[in-house]
Amino acid sequence: MKRLFILLIIACTATMAMSACAAPPAAAPTSAPPSAPPSAPQPAQPTAAPVGSEKDLLDIILERGVMRVSTDANYAPQSYFDEKTKTWTGFDIEVAYEVGRRLGVKVEFVTPDWSAVTAGNWAGRWDVSIGSMTITPERQKVLDFTPPYYYTAGQFGVRADLKESIKGLDDLEGKTVCVGEATVYEQYLNGTLDIEGEVLPPPKNVKVATVKTDLECIQSMQSGRKDYDAVLTASNVLADAIKKGAPVVAIGSTVFADRVGISIDKAARPNAKFLAALSKIVEDMHADGTLSAISKKYYDGFDLTKLTK
Repeated sequence: MKRLFILLIIACTATMAMSACAAPPAAAPTSAPPSAPPSAPQPAQPTAAPVGSEKDLLDIILERGVMRVSTDANYAPQSYFDEKTKTWTGFDIEVAYEVGRRLGVKVEFVTPDWSAVTAGNWAGRWDVSIGSMTITPERQKVLDFTPPYYYTAGQFGVRADLKESIKGLDDLEGKTVCVGEATVYEQYLNGTLDIEGEVLPPPKNVKVATVKTDLECIQSMQSGRKDYDAVLTASNVLADAIKKGAPVVAIGSTVFADRVGISIDKAARPNAKFLAALSKIVEDMHADGTLSAISKKYYDGFDLTKLTK
């Protein structure tokens, strides 16, 4: 009996030793670790993930709770940062806030150079441009656009001290015209503008000077500098500057009209849901009169949400 008991102990000990040497089965993970917390999502770049497994840019923005909008801090009355009140204001700013409200997210503004915005490939640094961007075929190669949310027109203005010698477009021949870099105004003067609708021939042999934003041209004239004879910008920008006392005089008729849309980066794929949501919001804001009301607020009662030329 005692011998049997000892044999049983030896057998059990051997069994336990074999179990201890065997590797335990690996536990299946309950979920994959996130690539980044919702408050700091990774740029929405294409990956090798299976089709349909990536989040649309809209989903990322909704999870984050913030839509990052590129804008210009010195482009009144469309957008500018008021140093006195430390607040953003302007037509585009209010449109951006309203878009964010309808999406149910907060809005944050970033201020990259305009040339970086129009070039595309934003690398997730901002989500959308609500910054008075004209829709052109060239830009549509790298950006996706909503339907137009308003319309504007190109207008020349000359320094007030030159108003007697420069009264029309023909008088601009050989003169220096200031424009914002990477704008449709620069393209117009260089003869490369591709846009819908009527475009008047640009003046001949002008010297094109570029700055970061159109308003800097007018501000240079306000400071008394005579680097530029004229400026080409949006008619509403010129009118606002003249109203505020800028020593500039509008000349001739508007030279072209352009459609202005909200844009997102094509490289931020997938983004179809985001583009559809933005387009629906633009259509709704036209239909319910919101865009018209914002336009009249910032453009002296004028409704620029309807194409008039």
